[in-house]
Amino acid sequence: MQSPFKKPGVSRRSAIQSVLGIAGMGTMMLPESSYAGHPGRFRDYGKVKITRLETFLIKPRWIFLKIHTDVGVVGLGEPLLEGRALTIQTAIKEVEPYLIGKDPRHVVHHWQAIYRHAFYRGGPILTSALSGIDHALWDIKGKLLNVPVYELFGGPTRDRVRIYGRAANAEDIRKRKAEGFTVIKTGVAKQNPANIVENPKFIQYAVDNFASLREAGGPEMDIGIDFHGAISPQTAKVLIKQLEPYQPMFVEEPCQAQNVDTMVDIARGTHLPIATGERIFTKWGFREILEKGAASIIQPDLCHAGGLTEGRLIAGMAEAYYVPIAPHNPMGPISLAVGLHLAASVPNFLVQEQVSLGEGYLKNPFKLEKDGTVLIPKGPGLGIELDEAQIKDKIGHDWKNPEPYNALDGSVVDW
Repeated sequence: MQSPFKKPGVSRRSAIQSVLGIAGMGTMMLPESSYAGHPGRFRDYGKVKITRLETFLIKPRWIFLKIHTDVGVVGLGEPLLEGRALTIQTAIKEVEPYLIGKDPRHVVHHWQAIYRHAFYRGGPILTSALSGIDHALWDIKGKLLNVPVYELFGGPTRDRVRIYGRAANAEDIRKRKAEGFTVIKTGVAKQNPANIVENPKFIQYAVDNFASLREAGGPEMDIGIDFHGAISPQTAKVLIKQLEPYQPMFVEEPCQAQNVDTMVDIARGTHLPIATGERIFTKWGFREILEKGAASIIQPDLCHAGGLTEGRLIAGMAEAYYVPIAPHNPMGPISLAVGLHLAASVPNFLVQEQVSLGEGYLKNPFKLEKDGTVLIPKGPGLGIELDEAQIKDKIGHDWKNPEPYNALDGSVVDW
């Protein structure tokens, strides 16, 4: 077969050099619409500008964010921090002046500016506000380019995403199984909040409940158990040991995660996967957990940890440690859509948490497939559209965090 480069009087080498020369000239001759320009400033490459940010408190306890542009494209985000909705609204209002008039397509640049120019970086409030803004900016960018967000990250790594439901007892798990779920999460069954050191009755009650779930779900059902950071390290070690014969899929937040070395100690004492991450923020928060092996599954919450921009970086860091991600998400359908796009764009995804598939909130709610998965969105941006008519009666809430106390002495306990 004759080479496509072979022409009379033209050698293959000459043809290649000619092509490379043209390509090289192309890199030297930047168009006016490129990023070339004054230091520290992008030159305009379009006329899309952010005009306003709008937040709504949505029942039961969520916040929805809309970022409006002058071309009519609106981005959706979910910047919630549970129990601090009014505080998050204020934080977003404080960030709004920076974004007004800016091009929404500079997503990572805006992330850096909002995060770093705060000087006091990170924390649950500012990072949650930033997360929701990040969701909405990616949604806008995808809509402007008419592609799903995961296409902007290199295309899908999977066509469906495994999700899990919740069950507190054997009856619940039979219902979830009938609905199609193949993964369930439960909590530690208890009659009273856990003391620092617990007795055999407390341990046996929790273990018996999990055993009933295992029996009802069968050996093919994956069942995670969430200690919710409300069990002390002293009690967590004993409880985990007793749960081992029933092989939980993971033990989530076996204790408070601030002391990473304590988490390491617990992780090294069991063969069960330890999961954590819902109260960890940004790549810097996950660095020590990964380096020290404090968890073998990480659960960044994309409404708190920095949005999609940061979620993909965290997933990349975790991949180097053979650690999968199982994004935390007890929030609404916008948050779920964000999680689905992350799951579709990284290789080391395990399972996605959800509490709402969007019924009563989205025009086209997500659907649980027979295999316990949800198909990745196909539309541009996040691929979802709010049902404005249905959410009218869901505007406003005053949800507050529970405030539990020890029944014996009235001291504060975790919930």
